[in-house]
Amino acid sequence: MELSDIRNELDKTAEKLADFRGSLDLENKEARIQELDERMIDPNFWNNQEEAQVVISEVNALKDVVNRYRKFEEDQENMEMTLELLREEPDEELHEEVSGELKQFLKDLNAYELELLLSEEHDKNNAILELHPGAGGTESQDWCSMLLRMYTRWAEKRGFKVETLDYLAGDEAGVKSVTLGIKGHNAYGYLKAEKGVHRLVRISPFDSSGRRHTSFVSCEVMPEFTGEIEIDIRTEDLKVDTYRASGAGGQHINTTDSAVRITHLPTGAVVTCQQERSQIKNREKAMQMLKAKLYALKIEEQEQELLEIRGEQKEIGWGSQIRSYVFHPYSMVKDHRTNHETGNLQAVMDGDLDGFIHAMLRSKMQ
Repeated sequence: MELSDIRNELDKTAEKLADFRGSLDLENKEARIQELDERMIDPNFWNNQEEAQVVISEVNALKDVVNRYRKFEEDQENMEMTLELLREEPDEELHEEVSGELKQFLKDLNAYELELLLSEEHDKNNAILELHPGAGGTESQDWCSMLLRMYTRWAEKRGFKVETLDYLAGDEAGVKSVTLGIKGHNAYGYLKAEKGVHRLVRISPFDSSGRRHTSFVSCEVMPEFTGEIEIDIRTEDLKVDTYRASGAGGQHINTTDSAVRITHLPTGAVVTCQQERSQIKNREKAMQMLKAKLYALKIEEQEQELLEIRGEQKEIGWGSQIRSYVFHPYSMVKDHRTNHETGNLQAVMDGDLDGFIHAMLRSKMQ
């Protein structure tokens, strides 16, 4: 990279950092950090474990935003100083060093910018992710298990915790349905871009004739709530069923009817939870999931109303897939909303989804 190119890039990053500083409200964030730090040294802080975890999560997130910004300012200043030295006294080794630093700096700054885009009301929440195969029997159920692995690996790479809230194994292979709780800062903000129908094209390993099959799985993503919203749910609108919990592969988790299924009769929304051994705890978790699902339905209705006001038509169904994963006759994954695509199919199936998620976040910003 020539010195003039380095200079141009540093000028751009200086402008971007100035914009960030204006939008971050750093002084208020630092005041909030101090307030939370003082709460955490209170002897009674751990009396309420759940509330304590919420506070710790918030303060860690705030410190991450502020500290990373301060580090960008420091790195920018150091590279400016190095550039001045190179102008006064050229040094090939130092030139290569600052070029490499700048490339990493730009990459990190880009990732930071994307995280700042996650500013909608519930973006910071944990996420509840549901996968449901479409028509196609074993083939679609196998596709569902592949997506389950993909999202699990993506979450683990980000350091998120993954919990299986409900799991129904396929008859021969794969998964009939699965619900995951994905815990981590901004989990919902990232994963909301994955909501929709995912399409697979491949030679089916379950077809003895070796024919190409197309399969579909729908992905639902909702923010997890812990009491911060009010959704009116009447007891008489609920149908509650209990059944024996079972895990992947059909292995019994316990021998009592601890699993809970709740149907919201007015909307037809159904949630199930078998994570806990206690029926009471599973019911509490299922009610949280129902609240999240009803909130998601409400947002969906509002978005549909906006589309109608604008005169736009948006088909909902298997024909409106958001992304295609093609295994044959070539390897490609393409998002139909942003046109972002990659030929590295295996990397995507191993959880490399950031390119698609980032492209969707940028498209919303534009």
